[in-house]
Amino acid sequence: MKSLFFLLGCLQLLAAAVAVYKQWLPNTNFETASNWDKGRAPCASDVIHFERDKVVSVFVKSPHPVKDMYLPLDGEFILASGAGFAAFDGSWDPGCDSGSAISFGDADGLAWFDPALWQTAASPGELQPGGRIFAVDEERVPCQYDDVIFQPETSFRVNVDSSQGMIHLRSISLMGQVSGAGCPDKSGCICGNTQDGPRVCAALLGSAGRPCPAPTCRSPLQPLGHCCGVCGATVCLEFTPDFDLQKYQDRLVQAFLSLPEYAGVQMAISKVLKAQTFLGVALRSSTPVIQIVLIDDRTGLQTGTAAEQMAADIMSDIAQHGEALGISSSKMEVATGSIFSAQTGISTSRKILTGTVLSLLFSLLLLGGMLFLYKRGTLRLRAVRLPRLWGGAQGLASPEPASSKGFDNPMFDVPTDTGEPPGAAFFEDTRPETALKDNQVFYLNPLYDESEVDT
Repeated sequence: MKSLFFLLGCLQLLAAAVAVYKQWLPNTNFETASNWDKGRAPCASDVIHFERDKVVSVFVKSPHPVKDMYLPLDGEFILASGAGFAAFDGSWDPGCDSGSAISFGDADGLAWFDPALWQTAASPGELQPGGRIFAVDEERVPCQYDDVIFQPETSFRVNVDSSQGMIHLRSISLMGQVSGAGCPDKSGCICGNTQDGPRVCAALLGSAGRPCPAPTCRSPLQPLGHCCGVCGATVCLEFTPDFDLQKYQDRLVQAFLSLPEYAGVQMAISKVLKAQTFLGVALRSSTPVIQIVLIDDRTGLQTGTAAEQMAADIMSDIAQHGEALGISSSKMEVATGSIFSAQTGISTSRKILTGTVLSLLFSLLLLGGMLFLYKRGTLRLRAVRLPRLWGGAQGLASPEPASSKGFDNPMFDVPTDTGEPPGAAFFEDTRPETALKDNQVFYLNPLYDESEVDT
């Protein structure tokens, strides 16, 4: 197992105002209660155990009297100023009635791609953590243009197993500054964790693959980058080079998310890769789109209805201002607890300019031209003769004797030695007075006016 030890991260980040900060939550400090199997830090009368074969790195902030302590074969203690261990003198220790065996926990299971182990802190001007802006599961762990923070005066152990050769970050606060390039595209950048999506979901749902929580709506939505289905609404945007993700997010927050009627709505917005399809079949190629996910705090039949209304308002705003905002296409999907909602997969879409409109105009022009030529007599729709396929009062005609001519095409019986143009012979044979010939039935084209035939 590849592991990464982070010790004494103490340098502040020098990040841009639009950066997203993600802070690692766990640590391997001696004083952290959650690191011990008793749910508390060791008392002076306790017998302290570190697993013999586990590699540990433990930061110690203060002095501790110790009765007995078993150390691992490979490990280290990082002592802050004035910190250390001293032999327990048997005096009374407040908070400890009697000593017991206490063991340090296993930090090997702390994985980089576990969203529960990260806290997202928004940059200045954006909504604060736990507020109205959230992220899909793959984007809850550090993305390639995020700034990562490890708390100062703290030790860490992180499993960085990844499907990628290297984990890319913008910067990291860890005993110094490691800088990278910020997102160069104003329309946003892909998070870059798609390859490790299975690791993210495995961490959230457990290695045993426990099922997602049961949704309160039928046919829940499955946002890209999210592990479980959600009730609410999604809006998918295609965009032009004029689109600015940060400005558009600010617009949605100010124009809709801040309204009293949407007080219980949360929104996630980011650029994601959407697989392209042809006739319902997924292709290998994908295209970047902007995904907006809306959920709300309503329950029962009202689940997702506030998110649905806000999505409808966003679609209306796009219909009026989409072109100016750099939005070329938008599509909305909804899943709520209401039996009258569009949870069965009904969606709406809008195109500012599509090939469908041009094709329709071309078809109308072509049809109009054909009708114009027909009225002027330039275009003729000829009658079609069909063979008699059933009997009647007339009975069936006797078969003709064999001749050297072979056989005639029953669908096109036109004399060949008349010296007239084929078209003239055909028109003459399809007159009403010759409608019955050789026991064949002829049908006139109702669009053809025989009075207009040129004489």
